[in-house]
Amino acid sequence: MPKRGATGHLANRFERVVRSADEAQDHDLETQRGGPRTTFVPDASRTIVSSNTSPDLPFRYSINPYRGCEHGCAYCYARPTHEFLGFDAGLDFESKIVVKENAAELFRGWLSRAPHRDAKGWVEPVVLSGVTDCYQPAERRFRLTRSLLQVAREFGQPMSLITKNALVTRDLDLLAEMATRRLVRVAISITTLDATLAGDLEPRTSRPAARLRTIRGLTEAGVPVHAMLAPIIPGLNDSEIPALLEAVAEAGAVSAGHVLLRLPLSVEPVFRAWLREHRPEKADAIEAAVRGTRGGAMYSPKWGQRQSGTGQRAEQIMQTMRVFMRRVGLDVAPPPLDLASFRQPQPYGQLSLF
Repeated sequence: MPKRGATGHLANRFERVVRSADEAQDHDLETQRGGPRTTFVPDASRTIVSSNTSPDLPFRYSINPYRGCEHGCAYCYARPTHEFLGFDAGLDFESKIVVKENAAELFRGWLSRAPHRDAKGWVEPVVLSGVTDCYQPAERRFRLTRSLLQVAREFGQPMSLITKNALVTRDLDLLAEMATRRLVRVAISITTLDATLAGDLEPRTSRPAARLRTIRGLTEAGVPVHAMLAPIIPGLNDSEIPALLEAVAEAGAVSAGHVLLRLPLSVEPVFRAWLREHRPEKADAIEAAVRGTRGGAMYSPKWGQRQSGTGQRAEQIMQTMRVFMRRVGLDVAPPPLDLASFRQPQPYGQLSLF
């Protein structure tokens, strides 16, 4: 568990920042009031960019300015990451948020020395975020995502953003400018059009109508938007795929994709407990449907199957996606980013010694 006294004045500053989730939500984001009290903990990490070689992920580099996520989504595959910090994957994940306050400085330092180029010599994009949401409510206070975008804009670093929170529109000034230079695209995650279901499943993030307005606002500002139907939960929201694709296309999304529900490790008991509490009449049927896409288990970690599953139900979901993406014109790749305009920042301060 992080040692709060180990970072001097930062620890004192962060330990004072304790408030209820009820105080942090804005009506215009259509978020649900209430929830566990949130504590912010400083992260003394000396690195900010993660690298992966997973064949299931379409990117190599990512930044997560926050660990843990206030959104509290019952299905979040990232919950087990909090256990590595000495917290639990349940309420701790939602209420003990680890904050990388020096994210922008670390990112600039990484850009000044990292050879983040592909085999052809092109600079590679960086994703915000690969794990927890970079526009979760904590971003209103700490503005780390905005500071990272400012660094990327300054040096021509292409970025891809993933979020389900309408707070992203706060940064339209930066995003619109970067979009004119083909330096950014945004993926908006949407799970359902049912506001009640969203409130139960994703209690402290933007409601479906707000996400559709977000897609529209980004599009009107010239920012390309990819709609992520994620997660698709067999027996719960897979029947909404046609309506979801039609809605995001109408709002202006240029492409779409989906990810099947993933329940690794300690995520499974959290999700199953949610089912028993919020959808008891459907719990058995939904669990059976999930097992039908995972070879009889609730989850399979196999490469190539984690995101899409196997079996007849999984194939039906993929086929439905293909048919309706084609019908509404979303069966295309997102527009390419500019990989040639990056200019490496000069090291400064102590970084210049290395």
